[in-house]
Formats: sequence, C-alpha cells, structure tokens
Amino acid sequence: MNLMTELSPALSTIDQHHIDRRRYPHGVAFMDGQYLPMSEAKISVLDWGFLHSDATYDTVHVWDGRFFRLDLHLDRFLAGVERLRMKLPYDREKIASILKQCVALSGHKSAYVEMICTRGSSPTFSRDPRQAENRFIAFAVPYGSVANKEQLERGLHVAISETVRIPPNSVDPAIKNYHWLDLVKGLFDAYDKGAETALILDTNGHVAEGPGFNVFLVKGGSLRTPAFGVLPGITRRTVFDLCAEIGLAVTAADISRDDIKTADEVFITSTAGGIMPVTRIDDTTITKGQVGSITRRLMDLYWQKHADPAWSTAIIYP
Repeated sequence: MNLMTELSPALSTIDQHHIDRRRYPHGVAFMDGQYLPMSEAKISVLDWGFLHSDATYDTVHVWDGRFFRLDLHLDRFLAGVERLRMKLPYDREKIASILKQCVALSGHKSAYVEMICTRGSSPTFSRDPRQAENRFIAFAVPYGSVANKEQLERGLHVAISETVRIPPNSVDPAIKNYHWLDLVKGLFDAYDKGAETALILDTNGHVAEGPGFNVFLVKGGSLRTPAFGVLPGITRRTVFDLCAEIGLAVTAADISRDDIKTADEVFITSTAGGIMPVTRIDDTTITKGQVGSITRRLMDLYWQKHADPAWSTAIIYP
C-alpha cells in the first residue's frame, strides 16, 4: 500500500479543514493513530505532560527533503523514554515511519519535526504514575532557527544570566524535557539587558547552556564546551564529529564567565539553527564583532553534510 492510499482519510481531513495561520503553523501531527492538521492536535488538560511536565521529546530537522542525523535523535528519544519508565505503543521503525509521513503529508522540504511521549493520564485520575496510559505524539511544522538570517551573518548578542540550571541530580539534562522555567527566567534576564538570548549557569557557577542550545568557545585553535549539567545535544555531538574530521581539538570541560568572554570565538549549537555565531557577550565584543574563521568553517561544513547520505535520510513525498 502506498503512502497516498494509506493516508487518504488523513489527507482528506487536512484538505477540508481551514487552518487559521495566525494561530497555528502549517503542518501535520500524528495523534491517537491518525494524522491531523496542527490546528486539531490537542492533549487533555489532565495529561501529566501538561500538569507536571512529565514528558520527554526529541526534535530532528529536515533540510532539502532530508532528515539530518535521524538515527541519533531516535537513539536519544528512546533512551529518555526508557529512563523515565514510559512505554511506547510503537517500535523504532514505526516511529521513524510516522515522522517521515508527517513530513511527507505536510509537504515541507525544510521542517522542524518533534516526537513526544507524555506520561498521559490515569482513567481514574490516580496520582500513581504507574497507572497512567502513556501517549505518543509527533508533528512536522516549518523549520525555524534560534537565530534569524541577520543574526547568523553578524553574530548573536548573548547575556549571561545569574539563573542556575536545574541540578542534574534533580532533572537529568540528558533526557530532553519541558522543565524550562530556569531557561525562560534566563531569557527575560537577557532581554532586560538588551541581549537576544541567554546563557545560564550550572550549580558550580560555570557556564552551562541556553534555551534549547549548547555553547562552544574557541581559544588558540582548540574548542571547548561545558561538560556538566547540560543536554548532550545532537548538534553538539556533530561539532565533535566535524572537528575529528578536519583535525581540530575539542574537549568537554568547565567554562567560566571569564573563559568565554576572553575566547577567540564563541558559537552556539542547536537542531533549530545548527552552528550559530556569537559576537557579543554582555558588554564584551567577541572576534571584533565578526564571525570567526573556525566558526565559519564549521558552519559551512555542517550544512554541506546535510546532503551526505551517511549523515541524512531522504523523505519520499507523495
């Protein structure tokens, strides 16, 4: 059975419903065994994912009709589900198929694709998480970046907030989660300082990460990124892989505020944007306000890899 035949009811639903583009991005979601317009993708207010942030997720992007490093995102998502003692109704192969079909139905050649498992809810409204019926959701919407085109060309202005990241022995940052109140507080601190985004600190007072991104510095031709209390991002790992390929030294280690402000170059990494330059931290200018040569080299190589079959997975569109 081909994609069009299998999903014809969903296609019909999507075609027949008006999507209010002022409120919902144009995209396709998968919930409860069916494909829906984003405007119809809703969860119960009793879902523990909503009530308690009891959920895990992962986000992979599509560029020019190809998933980038899909297997690594699936690895991390499935590991998070297992560590949170959740159960999925689908195996790895089926989840990959659902993600591909969400993108194919949406028609987006560049997309932001999310897979989610929430704790769900208990039929008896029990507070025992073992009695909750876990729920899988996926969606594909247009691709978006942490940094816009102008910011990518000139570099971002980042402020370091005094906000401390949730301790990893409380919420494991290796499991992607929606516990973002520390990150949101950091954002408001940054906006108050006239910056565009934020870095927050770990429990030892070192630089940790930002809202949805990791950070790297370059000093003397070598790279360093925080090791403690941060999400092991897929783009972060990709930087390690790219550095190994072109012979650059990179390590994960503590970074102080002085370290990052005296760096030769600074950049952030995220699935939503890739490798993005930083040219100002608080009131300190980095690389004389220009995108550094190592950052530029890694940015170019990163996007070249999107067409490499060893790094990407093609989508078959209807």
